[in-house]
Amino acid sequence: MSFNLLVSVSLGYVALLFMVAALADRRARRVGGGWLRSPLVYTLSLSVYCTAWTFYGAVGYAARSGLEFITIYLGPTLVFTGWWLLLRKLVRVGRTQRITSIADMISSRYGKSNRLGVLVTILAVVGTTPYIALQLQSVTLSFGVFAAPGAEFWDPADPASTGLWVAAGLAVFTILFGTRNLNSNERHHGVVMAIAVEAVVKLVALMAVGCFVVWGIADGPADILARIDNSALAGWQINPTRWAGLIFTSAAAILCLPRMFQVLVVENEDEAHLGVASWAFPLYLCMMSLFVVPIAVVGLEHLPEGANPDLFVLTLPLKENWNGLAMLAFLGGFSSATSMVIVAALALATMVSNHVVMPVYLNSRQGGATMAGDVRGVVLRARRFSIAAVLALGYLYYRFSGGSAALASIGLISFVGVSQVLPALLGGLFWRGGTRAGAAAGLVTGFVVWAYVLFLPSFGTDGPFSPTMLAEGPFGIHWLRPQALFGIDGMDPFVHAVFWSILLNTVAFCGVSIRTFPTPLERLQGAQVVNVFEHTLGARGWTRGSAEAEDLLMMAQRILGPSDAQALFQSEASTQGKLGYLPETTPEFLDRLERELAASVGAATAHAMVAQIAGSSTVGVEDLMRVADEAQQILEYSNRLEAQSKELERTARKLRDANQKLTELSIQKDAFLSQISHELRTPMTSVRAFSEILREGGLDESDQGRYAGIIHDEAIRLTRLLDDLLDLSVLENAQVSLSLGAARLGDLLDRAIAATGALTEVGPDDGLKVARDPGREQIELVTDADRLTQVFINLIGNAKKYCDAQEPELRIRARQRDGRAVIDFIDNGSGIPARSQDIIFEKFSRLSDQSAAGGAGLGLAICREIMLRLGGSIEYLPGQGGAAFRVTVPLAAGRSAAQAAQ
Repeated sequence: MSFNLLVSVSLGYVALLFMVAALADRRARRVGGGWLRSPLVYTLSLSVYCTAWTFYGAVGYAARSGLEFITIYLGPTLVFTGWWLLLRKLVRVGRTQRITSIADMISSRYGKSNRLGVLVTILAVVGTTPYIALQLQSVTLSFGVFAAPGAEFWDPADPASTGLWVAAGLAVFTILFGTRNLNSNERHHGVVMAIAVEAVVKLVALMAVGCFVVWGIADGPADILARIDNSALAGWQINPTRWAGLIFTSAAAILCLPRMFQVLVVENEDEAHLGVASWAFPLYLCMMSLFVVPIAVVGLEHLPEGANPDLFVLTLPLKENWNGLAMLAFLGGFSSATSMVIVAALALATMVSNHVVMPVYLNSRQGGATMAGDVRGVVLRARRFSIAAVLALGYLYYRFSGGSAALASIGLISFVGVSQVLPALLGGLFWRGGTRAGAAAGLVTGFVVWAYVLFLPSFGTDGPFSPTMLAEGPFGIHWLRPQALFGIDGMDPFVHAVFWSILLNTVAFCGVSIRTFPTPLERLQGAQVVNVFEHTLGARGWTRGSAEAEDLLMMAQRILGPSDAQALFQSEASTQGKLGYLPETTPEFLDRLERELAASVGAATAHAMVAQIAGSSTVGVEDLMRVADEAQQILEYSNRLEAQSKELERTARKLRDANQKLTELSIQKDAFLSQISHELRTPMTSVRAFSEILREGGLDESDQGRYAGIIHDEAIRLTRLLDDLLDLSVLENAQVSLSLGAARLGDLLDRAIAATGALTEVGPDDGLKVARDPGREQIELVTDADRLTQVFINLIGNAKKYCDAQEPELRIRARQRDGRAVIDFIDNGSGIPARSQDIIFEKFSRLSDQSAAGGAGLGLAICREIMLRLGGSIEYLPGQGGAAFRVTVPLAAGRSAAQAAQ
């Protein structure tokens, strides 16, 4: 089969995956997932556990070691069979804590320590890099099989170039569909759907080759059983210690591998999906292993001595000239390798971004969490570069590890490496006494031992350890030999590494945890995780009123995006009984905000960002009482008191706000009476004085005309003031008559700008500059055009009067959302103080000097009444830098408008 045809088929298959991922992403954005959130897709995504090592290597494993390959499937099967005890708790904690990765889980459990997150990230990258190299090697070897004549194995002239192109292609795919945007739930429907499709492909491919071997080469199951009995596999003897070590390691890997944690916990849409996966995933593993032994036995019989048993899945169909089946098998192996690399790179990039790049970025920027700019772009760029870096590391390991000989058992090496997270993970889930110091001590100890006794020796005698070092130990210290630690000889190298690394890891974790006392935040997080099914703790230590809501909103908008952040703040304000976008910064709200941010940037980074604004968190007596949890009756009584206290607090907050508002309005009323008397007296005095002059006569014609003009202008000024008062009275009493009709939003804005004299193209000293996007203003409305234009005129006029920037500018942004037109008016001035934002729509409210700019403070009150009659709304939008108002207009006439028109 030509090499070009093989490349064409591979590219076509990748294009199919691109299309599947793109369609899934589009559907998720439009309808929220639907069948993409089914337990079937979730179960198939778990098949990322079955990599090229499983697809190809299981057959080679069986040919070399008999039924020992089954241990790789038994470990996960045991874990999923007991899902109710462990997996359910793991997923529940992941959902309640908004966990984004295995590093985030460890970091969050132990007091949101970013140092622990960095430690787990480093361990995961180092432990996964060899596994990525193995996938690149498997794809390269499979290309080599097809490039060879017949069934003879042929080494490509430059296999490294094939691996490089595969790594580059996988990096592009992962970046396109794993980092397109920053989701608040950190789920990737496109990637998961592509992985599910690949799961079907590799299962169908392996079973097709198995059926071909059983019924195409052999004469059915009876013949296969006879061949197995006559093969060398029949005399294979079980090694109990190795079996125990392999089952333990594979069970740990299903929990600790970054890619498995990603699909098992982070991508989980519904905890109930675990119930289906508890039997469906072991069934999938069973089907993947069903034909492994028959393929191995027939391959040993039919293929030349010395043929690579890892490639029997490919070479058997090729030897029998079943090229189509061989191509299907190639795609199965290709799917196994690519699915693993994609999810692993995505998970590792998330960890590197959240625990390494973002903390460094925030600490290096002046202002920290309150600085200007969109952090989402920084996070996405960090993840994209991290994906490329992870795949580059895998490729470099493949190049410098010595080829297939050094990679023969690399899957187990990676399994043992990532399993070092297990003591800290299980201890954190079930033992409240585990501490941050203990987790760090265990991770470092296990990591160092694993690297010393298993990882570094995997490079062979040409690697970091010389033959002398391996045989005699460092500096001739015999009991420190890497493969015979503490002088214990005769152990299998794999079992030796598992035993010492996990044992010393666990001893260090437990010993240091017992000798150290957890911080209050660690104890609170420990209670939250360990008792996740009993109760959910509330706010964990934030102090009341320690942060400005507007600063928090500005920060949240840079992470979550303006729409999601504003919706979150508005929802919380509504829950507290307040209007607008600025809730009170209660400990409960700070905790809720932290959780929302954690879904995008990780728990540790989110905690640090909130702490930069709100200050360091503290722990109260009530929180410590909850952590103690000595009597359920006390806890229940405390919860009832807390609920009553919150209700009283909510009522008191409303009364306090109402009292503050009444006080402000009283002040404004006094100012209004003073202002209105001034506004009425000034024109009346002018009218009276100049009319008396005219009555006396003796004036020439030019003076008479000038004095009459003054009287006319002052009369118009009086009329305008009285019109405002009457207009507001009519609107408040619902006596207004609306003229509803079709109108285009852009035309109304044009009229308002022309009426106020604002310009869209100005020089440096020409007044207010208006920035618009006319293309987005072509929105058809059914409304009262004159009344709506009056609102726009008032807002633009206020910006022209009160914007205090050196070069005043007003941005007008329009869009459609949920059957309404949303128009934002945002200037670049200093904005409105938070204490005054609640009263600006009240009658007679003027925030500036009462003698400045004219008027009686009725404009925004009239605007509010107009929008109420039109079925829309007008509100102040905080957190935008300057003064910002949002006008919402229904696209069709609302009920209020229709009633007013009647």
